[in-house]
Amino acid sequence: MLISTLYHNINADKYSNKYDIFEKHLIYIKNNFNIVVPNDNLKGDDICLTFDDAFFNFYVYVFPLLKKHKIKAILSVPAKFILETTTHQKQDRLNILHDDTYENINKAPFCTFKELQEMVDSGFVIVASHSYSHTNLKTQNNLVDELDKSKDILEKRLGIICDSFVFPFGKYDDIVVKEAKKRYKWLFRIGNGLNRDFDGIDGLIYRINADNLKDKKDIFSFKNMLKYRLKSWLKSTQGKFFAN
Repeated sequence: MLISTLYHNINADKYSNKYDIFEKHLIYIKNNFNIVVPNDNLKGDDICLTFDDAFFNFYVYVFPLLKKHKIKAILSVPAKFILETTTHQKQDRLNILHDDTYENINKAPFCTFKELQEMVDSGFVIVASHSYSHTNLKTQNNLVDELDKSKDILEKRLGIICDSFVFPFGKYDDIVVKEAKKRYKWLFRIGNGLNRDFDGIDGLIYRINADNLKDKKDIFSFKNMLKYRLKSWLKSTQGKFFAN
């Protein structure tokens, strides 16, 4: 079984977790699971941690915890909104409300390329593409540009191979998936389901929403895990049924 978790913010106003609960959550995961990223060997009780959007609070709060506890994670980045560097103060950047993010790009609410490079160089952060402009790809006439530009920018600027893609808003259709698979090896979606491995279900890796945690093992309760297993079984069965 491969679990993949989805997080957005820490100590923010929306789609967020409180710092103290989140650290306890990470420690619980480290003590109970084999933490992996694509290309790692799977052992059976595996988990892949993913963070969407590359908000600055990831650099401030999450990155130090990853280093402290020696944990790897995937960070999906919308390349269009990443500044090279910034002179804006830390607290000013952290204080930008989630819904005001895209109106304040010049104030660096996202990690800068300088910060991303530091995290990549640490070995604890693996950068994935989150499209170029974090848009609903189902409605885009420039789908190819959204997929290509992000990959090209991230690879050239950070000196990496960007082979993971995270669908913005979890929105996609058959055309989007087909084009994404031409460019990326691993595709992450939302959906609160479990995976057997990094092949996911029909080539898509399901992720469990882990924002707004109530306690360190909230999402791992028997009730929740049963729900995730049922979702995965239904999706797998549905795929086989329509294939026949």
